[in-house]
Amino acid sequence: MASSDVFAEARAWAAADPDPATRDELNALLAQGEPMREALEDRFRPLTFGTAGLRGLLGAGPGRMNRLVVQRTTVAVAKELAEPERGVVIAFDGRRGSDAFAEDAVAVLTALGVPVHLFTRPTPTPVLAFAVKHLRTAAGIVITASHNPPEYNGYKLYAGDGAQIVPPMDEAIEARLRAMPLREILPWRALPDALAAGVLRYVGAEEEDAYFEAIARLRVGSGELSPVAIAYTAMHGVGDRFARRALAEAGFANVVSVPEQREPDPAFPTVRFPNPEEPGALDLVTQVAARMNADLALANDPDADRLAAVIPTRDAGYRALTGNELGLLLAAHRMAARPADSAPKRAVVSSVVSSPSMGRLAELEGVRHEETLTGFKWIARRAMELEAEGYEVLLGYEEALGYSVGTVVRDKDGISAAVHVAELAARCKAAGRTLEDELERLARQVGLYASRQVTLTRPGAAGAREIEDAMTGLRGALPGRLAGLEVVAVADYARGLRWRAEGGDPERLALPAQNMLAFALEGGSRVMVRPSGTEPKLKVYIDVTVPVAESLDAAREEANVLGARLAAEMLALLGG
Repeated sequence: MASSDVFAEARAWAAADPDPATRDELNALLAQGEPMREALEDRFRPLTFGTAGLRGLLGAGPGRMNRLVVQRTTVAVAKELAEPERGVVIAFDGRRGSDAFAEDAVAVLTALGVPVHLFTRPTPTPVLAFAVKHLRTAAGIVITASHNPPEYNGYKLYAGDGAQIVPPMDEAIEARLRAMPLREILPWRALPDALAAGVLRYVGAEEEDAYFEAIARLRVGSGELSPVAIAYTAMHGVGDRFARRALAEAGFANVVSVPEQREPDPAFPTVRFPNPEEPGALDLVTQVAARMNADLALANDPDADRLAAVIPTRDAGYRALTGNELGLLLAAHRMAARPADSAPKRAVVSSVVSSPSMGRLAELEGVRHEETLTGFKWIARRAMELEAEGYEVLLGYEEALGYSVGTVVRDKDGISAAVHVAELAARCKAAGRTLEDELERLARQVGLYASRQVTLTRPGAAGAREIEDAMTGLRGALPGRLAGLEVVAVADYARGLRWRAEGGDPERLALPAQNMLAFALEGGSRVMVRPSGTEPKLKVYIDVTVPVAESLDAAREEANVLGARLAAEMLALLGG
């Protein structure tokens, strides 16, 4: 929380701030006095490590993303590196301030004697994650706010194994930040001096080539592929030249980018919220797909770690796949390549809020399925543990359009995933089928699993309190029935317990604590609720399970009706 004397704190921060723009922002607020207390207090609630790093609005103070926050965070990071002599690799996206923040991190690290490898052009997050392993550095930093609105930026940190950091490292960094005096003189080394001293090396082409070679080795077997026409969008981010190259090297030459969204643009002029999950975000790529009669449309988010897909429908239209549908297609595609007898055991990993259909498919295919907490830092960690046990990890996935094909990148990777979706579409086309046909085949194999998400957005400090109050209220009045279905079990991941409505002792959950509630319903459907780790949102995940008898359309209608009822009831319970 902010200091009771937030004005003194703001004056001290302004005196230390190296950026005249954010310094002027604070001084303007200070000049207005008491009426600006709430605005100052909001800026002086420090950012915390959510999903492997910091993410927040651009602006002044420790509660915003700015140069002083980046510099202080980098000092704390440097002091937590186990092997600083191995160096750090740094990349940045195309957002406002990203290149300057990256240079600030370089200046601090090299002043502390930590060697740095710096990408010279805007670079996708998965390429940075790959480079950590490829260059064998002690850590990786990418300046990005992924799919957040234009007003945001962030600082994402990877450990030396190429995966996002997890506790206790994030907690140790936060503790160092809290203990760091504001008036401490921060280490600084100009980039030309760092180059001359040999502690800074510019990277790019060689590391990119190695990344493309590595993801090419992940392709699934041999077999007939038909040419497919693909519409693509980078959504004003950094993915275009990477996705187009990866697709071209896999044999997909007929790829047309959305021209208005092809180049990095920090204003995101055609999408207010550059998240492929948001309504309207895929409109332009769908229009391009329709004009070229495309077999498939693909979209990366601005840092290219997520992937969305749009497919043709039988009525000559197009529809976006859900994250769970795309995850199921990718899993089936990867499982279809049968290993030789001498091949390792196989596994898939998904987050607990992702569709149960993954587990059912894995069971039918004889593949081990593991669930983790929400967030790819947990998926990657579990994948590495399974590798150490002798498993080949085919896919890691979460419903929010995040997929890691294999373990070349120990994070979600929208570029390699795009290649595999294109490959599956080409195989289906060669067999006279479509991706819609493949989804129907899977529904008849595993059952129909329909997912939907309800999101309550509550920005600012007041919004954070509303989200906290909503979770507290739900815990204090747990529902016994939802949409007419009995709640047969409740799991509270913050307490680490699951208990059944029929009674008995609670079960201990195997996963680490997280602020999340899950309600298992009669018939196999479920509802899960949690605050987002990166955005001011309260998320409700609804998974409806319906057996398929004869009519798939009838099963879909039944699932849609039940899903809508569950969404309405949860909104009412949460005060939406």
